[in-house]
Amino acid sequence: MAGAIIENMSTKKLCIVGGILLIFQVIAFLVGGLIAPSPTTAVPYTSMKCIDVRKNHHKTKWLMPWGPNHCEKIKDFDEAVSRQIEANDIVFAVHIPLPSKEMSPWFQFMLFIMQLDIAFKMDNDLKANTDSVASFLFPPLIHCLDEENAEITLDVSLAYRDDTFDDWEEIAHAIEIRKLKCTFGSPKTLESEGRHYDCDFLPFMEIGSVAHKYYLINIRLPVNERKGINVGIGEIKDIRLVGIHQNGGFTKVWFAMKTFLTPSILIIMVWYWRRITLMTRAPVLLEKVIFALGISMTFINIPVEWFSIGFDWTWMLLFGDIRQGIFYAMLLSFWIIFCGEHMMDQNERNRLSGYWKQVGPIAVGSFCLFIFDMCERGVQLKNPFYSIWTTEVGTELAMAFIIVAGICLCLYFLFLCFMVFQVFRNISGKQSSLPAMSKARRLHYEGLIFRFKFLMLITLACAAMTVIFFIVSQVTEGHWKWGDVTIQVNSAFFTGIYGMWNLYVFALMFLYAPSHKNYGEDQSNSDLGVNSGEELQLTTTITHVDGPTEVYKLARKEAQE
Repeated sequence: MAGAIIENMSTKKLCIVGGILLIFQVIAFLVGGLIAPSPTTAVPYTSMKCIDVRKNHHKTKWLMPWGPNHCEKIKDFDEAVSRQIEANDIVFAVHIPLPSKEMSPWFQFMLFIMQLDIAFKMDNDLKANTDSVASFLFPPLIHCLDEENAEITLDVSLAYRDDTFDDWEEIAHAIEIRKLKCTFGSPKTLESEGRHYDCDFLPFMEIGSVAHKYYLINIRLPVNERKGINVGIGEIKDIRLVGIHQNGGFTKVWFAMKTFLTPSILIIMVWYWRRITLMTRAPVLLEKVIFALGISMTFINIPVEWFSIGFDWTWMLLFGDIRQGIFYAMLLSFWIIFCGEHMMDQNERNRLSGYWKQVGPIAVGSFCLFIFDMCERGVQLKNPFYSIWTTEVGTELAMAFIIVAGICLCLYFLFLCFMVFQVFRNISGKQSSLPAMSKARRLHYEGLIFRFKFLMLITLACAAMTVIFFIVSQVTEGHWKWGDVTIQVNSAFFTGIYGMWNLYVFALMFLYAPSHKNYGEDQSNSDLGVNSGEELQLTTTITHVDGPTEVYKLARKEAQE
């Protein structure tokens, strides 16, 4: 009988392999914790209030907040009122990055969120004038922010250039609506005038590449009282943006790690499939699923991100989400099939159709998340200011996809827990028959049972570590410090978990590859008590010819004899 390597490997060798993998796992965490900086950086920006001076009855296309050709600025809106500057002639300008700095392709992406500084004003004695800033700030019918239904309309434009002397080139222009969610903690009295509302951050912009050195954002707040545009939004003092991008140092470490792991998984995958093809039989379902898992891991590992350094590939974020989705769908499917193929009393084995009830929720949930991602980041390829959460219809649609995916995930884990319970109960039942077997056969199957339980515990540990490190990365400040040593927790989370799943897939393909060790004819017929022509494997690839309960039947026969 030629089984998998895990079946024929001694406990000593298995511990050595486990120790080597553990060393690489520790290295993966240390690379992120000690070498890489924090994964992302958040940079606050305060917009400058520029006056859009009309030239030949046309407005200026791009307004710079500072620099040689900076715009004419105003300090606050009281100055605008005193100078009788129209509301539609005020532009909030933000230059990215800050002065004396440059953006870099190593930053990979840019995500911006917006915060509005809105002051409370009890009354408005100014005359209604739809062309004045006063009318924009204090609509005659609504004197303060309508906290229930207030919406702000943004006329936003994004441009880039790679040299300070170049002209600005437009990337995107859009008119977006954001719903304001603000609260006012004090009673609305005259004494509270001037205090700011507590407003939630608003999604503003996301682009999947940073291919240029300089970016410029111009934000206009068009006012039209008759159409109800920007009416009842309170007294806006400032518009603040927070830009988040990936650190260049972390990107280099991340790329190096992917470059190192790609050939490792690719080599073990080729070696694994070659050993399978050398067998005289066709590959069984479990072997095919492990190979497919290796392909999905290789798909994630291939460092196509290197090309993003030289090309403006804004679709890299979406592509990364798709790659991760394929891997996790394949991983969840593997767990289900792995458990099912180890239930010795199950008749539907070695057939993918026998797992449609368990794999179905994975497919439905993955499809829902894919559609959600396409509705969000897919649309952002054309309009980086778009967010599915900004409208009621979009929010309901997004929540529907997420709820369906969550229900499918719950169903999956119920199926998985039930199958794991069945497998362990099945193994416990078979263990009661082991004392009746011959010594060599009993020791062989006891070893197989131990190895199955060991792999299940490793799988549980990997899943638990993923959840634990995710929680830790959310509740900590991002780094721990002991003396002169600083550990970046978030970076260690990314590199450690990424390395862990690579090692997990590597170990699966190595341990479950067909072994070259064969039991001798005498041993297979006398010591193990197996009839000629039978192939019995308790916990891995099931290739026996007399049915899934053969082990149990043989044990009963031996007990009777």
